[in-house]
Amino acid sequence: MEFATGPVIYGLIFVGVLVLVEGIYLTVFGKSISLNNRVNRRLEMLDKGAGREEVLEKLRKEMQQHMASRKIPLYSLLADKAQKAAIAFTPQQLLMMMAVLSGVAFMGITVSSDTSLAMRVVMSVGIGIGAVYIWVSRKANKRYSMIEEQLPDAVELMVRSLRVGHPFSSAIAIVAKEVQDPLASEFGIIADEAAYGRDMGEALKEMAERLDMQDMRFLAVAVTIQQQSGGNLAEVLAGLAAVIRSRFRLFRRVKAITAEAQWSGKFLSAFPILALIVINVMDPHYYDEVMEHPYFIHACLAVAGFLGANLFVMRSLVNIKV
Repeated sequence: MEFATGPVIYGLIFVGVLVLVEGIYLTVFGKSISLNNRVNRRLEMLDKGAGREEVLEKLRKEMQQHMASRKIPLYSLLADKAQKAAIAFTPQQLLMMMAVLSGVAFMGITVSSDTSLAMRVVMSVGIGIGAVYIWVSRKANKRYSMIEEQLPDAVELMVRSLRVGHPFSSAIAIVAKEVQDPLASEFGIIADEAAYGRDMGEALKEMAERLDMQDMRFLAVAVTIQQQSGGNLAEVLAGLAAVIRSRFRLFRRVKAITAEAQWSGKFLSAFPILALIVINVMDPHYYDEVMEHPYFIHACLAVAGFLGANLFVMRSLVNIKV
């Protein structure tokens, strides 16, 4: 039996390129950029001798640069996720990374397979762009989930600080020192901006919009209302922390309940593609006669449309807002 090694080679090259992206990122910016690092990046930069204003400027630039570059062609698809992930690479560096990885993939495909030049170009460009997009998406999802999980504890820490007599600016600074990244650096930026005279409510609102997080919007609104009308901020934040924790717990329950439907939709959409790849690997000439049929391309497009519709419908059914 003849085996087609092309799909296997493409898959291995894609995985290798994906690992290469992470390796380059950690090499350029150091281990402190990793979300698994126990010491938050802002404090590590300060410990290395960087000035407070310099650290603030660098972190703000990293967290705001991607949304300012949404007008770059094709980059608008990546800008939102790169913003949430706070990718330290500039938009130009990410685009250059796509080009370099596409070149690496092209060389890998050229060495390991005998496909046509056009096919090699298309596959290498797809691998380079797809690897960067998947890597940024994973970073964004991981960072967003970690901030959601850290936020209730951070608000409760602010409540305890306020109850022992600290001002709210000091409570924010304590959170920036005591919690881990990614929330520590976010609140550290707010603490530094407040030290330079920026309104705390405005800074919190900007962070909430940049992260597109509803719980953070609640926090910004609570602080802004307290600044304008007064009141016991500690009690307000204590209630907010309870609400955020309850929403997070409910969200986890909803996610667990809908997990089966989510995976069913993914499996039903992925299975035909996986079956196609396996059949081509096991018998490269299995579809040779069918490919000659005039309706072959139309049938492929119809199947692709149905698979996409399946994903969309299943995702809509299980996308329950909490």
